[in-house]
Amino acid sequence: MRLKNIFLGFLLLLAVLFALIFFLWSGENAEWIFFALEGWIILLLVYLYYFYRRIIKPLYTLSNGMDLLKEQDFSSRLGHVGQKETDRIVDVFNRMMEQLKNERLHVREQNHFLDLLIQASPMGVLILDFDGRILSVNPAVCRVLHLTDEKDLLGLPLALCTQPLLEEIRNIPLDSSRSIRLSDANIYKCSHSFFMDRGLRHEFYLIEVLTHEVFKAEKKAYEKVIRMISHEVNNTTAGITSTLDTLEASFQGMEDMAEVSDILRVLIERCYGMSRFITNFADVVRIPEPQIKSVALNELVSSCKRFMENLCVGKQIRIHIELEEELPPVKIDPILFEQVMVNIIKNAVEAIGENGDIYIRTSHHPLCLEIGDTGAGISKETEAKLFSPFFSTKPNGQGIGLIFIREVLLKHGCSFSLKTYSDGVTRFKIWF
Repeated sequence: MRLKNIFLGFLLLLAVLFALIFFLWSGENAEWIFFALEGWIILLLVYLYYFYRRIIKPLYTLSNGMDLLKEQDFSSRLGHVGQKETDRIVDVFNRMMEQLKNERLHVREQNHFLDLLIQASPMGVLILDFDGRILSVNPAVCRVLHLTDEKDLLGLPLALCTQPLLEEIRNIPLDSSRSIRLSDANIYKCSHSFFMDRGLRHEFYLIEVLTHEVFKAEKKAYEKVIRMISHEVNNTTAGITSTLDTLEASFQGMEDMAEVSDILRVLIERCYGMSRFITNFADVVRIPEPQIKSVALNELVSSCKRFMENLCVGKQIRIHIELEEELPPVKIDPILFEQVMVNIIKNAVEAIGENGDIYIRTSHHPLCLEIGDTGAGISKETEAKLFSPFFSTKPNGQGIGLIFIREVLLKHGCSFSLKTYSDGVTRFKIWF
């Protein structure tokens, strides 16, 4: 029976009940009206029970459904109540709950997969909340920034972060990408975009490390150029040097040929100098693979102290060594790494010139070697070019010293940076 008919039947019973009460009150045929009234009341009570089963109980069932929605309990279902219209609503409600359950499960599975993908991604992902604070970072960001715990960044406004890479990426316009090269010789491709979450816009940054690919391409290019130049120059200078030696030997002992012999000797020395110049470039290409050993870092620094002091003789340059105790051993090639230290300190001495200080420190958490100097410093524009092939700030520099350092440290799997800090000290930091 339809709800409308049930309600009309209930009104009809009430109307008959009021009529019987009226007749009983008027006193006409009171006896039969009294018995009829009692029977009618019983019938009305039975109808009220039927009315409760067909209308009130379905409404209570639907109210329970609303509670399930409010509590987001999408696993429970409503049962049929035997009322056609209500059972149709129950069927629709149960289908809706099943769909909501499946969609929520699908969203959770997608979010879980996305979380796993972000955490495992070699690309750094940094997400901001709508106030510009760092909401989430993945392990790749921590590796790029040399952080041991992502909690060091969470909750911080990006505008107040002092890490060089974060200072650079916050200048990237929305929905754009930029290549960034820092003083640590690393090259990054950074993208700035956003996504919507519950109606709120969250900006995020993607940080892709391109260092290995770019260095590989650079090395392949300059290896080819160096080999070609080395071959041509050495072959040419060898022939010229041989001819000049023959001429010099022929002119020796001849009168009025002393000046010519001197000129020939200068030309020969210039040829040898050209060969040495090309050999220096070729040595960068021929860096041997490291013979890895377990080495005490403090002992390696101490063993280089005598050589460091010799570099500073007569220049009023003071060396300050601070070694943290109980450092774990490092896995390096001591010969190659010693050469790296020599190059760094030599550059520091040249940067100071006269009267300055060199600071050499080792530290733990993370394990780091730091070599600082009070020289002229490095400008912001120069920082990004420091480890580019054959770039040099020296008037007669060949630009191979930092390339050698870069190649050796990369072969060791070390991270490094070279920059001048706010206190005026230029620091070369190496992380193991």
